[in-house]
Amino acid sequence: MASPFTIDLPSQGARAKLLPARAGVGLKPAHFQEILATLPDIGFFEVHAENYMVAGGPYPHYLARIRAHYPLSIHGVGLSIGADAPLDMEHLHALADLLARYQPQSFSEHLAWSTHGPTFLNDLLPLPYNTASLQRVCDHIDQVQSHLGRRMLLENPATYVEFAASTWDEATFLTEVLRRTGCGLLLDVNNVHVCSVNHQRNAKSCIRALPLHAVEEIHLAGFAQTQDGHGDPLLIDSHGAPVAQAVWDLYAFTLSLTGARPTLIERDNNVPAWPVLLAEASLAEQALRALNPEEVAA
Repeated sequence: MASPFTIDLPSQGARAKLLPARAGVGLKPAHFQEILATLPDIGFFEVHAENYMVAGGPYPHYLARIRAHYPLSIHGVGLSIGADAPLDMEHLHALADLLARYQPQSFSEHLAWSTHGPTFLNDLLPLPYNTASLQRVCDHIDQVQSHLGRRMLLENPATYVEFAASTWDEATFLTEVLRRTGCGLLLDVNNVHVCSVNHQRNAKSCIRALPLHAVEEIHLAGFAQTQDGHGDPLLIDSHGAPVAQAVWDLYAFTLSLTGARPTLIERDNNVPAWPVLLAEASLAEQALRALNPEEVAA
């Protein structure tokens, strides 16, 4: 018996070169049917690549139907760009097949590592910012972009520790990676806030130091708060809460420097009902509309 979950690829008319400078949300299975039933006015959807690396079933079925109506961003979490090991070619081939199938307007990955030998660690772990790491990250990005035949975006990480072996600050490291590889920047504003609190830095200064000319997408998310061993605040990039006011304020500051950019509301844990998530995206849409009313209204 044929599977009830068929895949209809998006028409050429549904494909565009860039994401619109509007607000989008992470696409979650709990919202598939409501989105298709209502076709809400939203800028784009984003999915994690690894959730859709399957030949059939409900996930690719619904993604193809939703993709026919909306621009798409695919966000990888498993390439392990910063690992001290070769890239997993099986994973890279699967990723190339996925991008060929859905033709997303954007593909991004993290400045992080998740593998050690044959072990895959279900986390995005930090790396030292030094010359050895720089060469390794650039080599991996060159390999990814060559294999995929497209430019990728690299996301700034949320970190909880720093390495004594680092000889570069994060902004300088990212700037050099982008210069050498030609990749773009996915600026996670929540990650900047998290790192600024955890490492006791000024968040606005951290934003200013980044290569803002290369920002092609922005992420906003919620965090959890605890304490470190010294009793100081420690923020965790949990994606399980609404965007905090401090992050909204930092987002407004960022937009004053970058102009309108495609902005994603990330919610991967404690996912709320669709109207709640859509209402949060509307706050980003309002900020973008104030900067770029023609594109947001299109």
